[in-house]
Amino acid sequence: MPVEEQPAMSVWTRPQRRRDQPALSRAQIVAEALRLLDSEGIEALSMRKLGARLDAGATSLYRHVANKDELLELVVDEVYGQIEVPDTWGRTWRQAVTACAESARAVLLRHAWIASVLGQVGLAYLGPNVMRLNERMLTLFEAGKFSPAEADRALATVMAYVIGTATTEAAWLTTLSRSGRSEQEWVDGLRPALIEATKPYPRLHALATAEPEEAERSRGDGFRYGLDRVLDGLQTRLP
Repeated sequence: MPVEEQPAMSVWTRPQRRRDQPALSRAQIVAEALRLLDSEGIEALSMRKLGARLDAGATSLYRHVANKDELLELVVDEVYGQIEVPDTWGRTWRQAVTACAESARAVLLRHAWIASVLGQVGLAYLGPNVMRLNERMLTLFEAGKFSPAEADRALATVMAYVIGTATTEAAWLTTLSRSGRSEQEWVDGLRPALIEATKPYPRLHALATAEPEEAERSRGDGFRYGLDRVLDGLQTRLP
């Protein structure tokens, strides 16, 4: 007999249980989970700890989510809801997409813990905020005369660049926060060793000994350079 195919396991595909006025709402649980993650990181998140912060037992949480993975799906969708998508009024498609990409980067860096869960197996991007984000971003590309299929590929390409870059940045900023040093202090402290290490390599040494840039600004400039080159490539796909 053929094996019956199991539905994808996700908080977005499981029907919500009917309940009479629960003491905690899903929104309250998600908001507190987000505060916990932002303040203490992904390692600190547990259903027991979250229940204690909400002055409720873990059982109360399980009325809304089956496990921690489902909770993370909800919180990730909440984070995506903070990304701003401008309209194209008074903007070109490139300007609008750039503004959205900058907003996405800022949101992902504000919630640095998310770097460790994006792309995680079992994380289904089916939430309403992700759907609204994708729908609105598609309109930006279609306003630039991309076909629907091309707009879909273009959207995926831009978000892959933003998420990949922001994930690397978030990991770096998390390391910095644990060190107790500012980004500029870390970079300035490392510079003498970098100059010494690059002496046998003339091109790297020339870069290492050049006039240093302010660390945070350099990261931002690097992000915008890469984004511009991605958009340059997408521009060639237009008639």
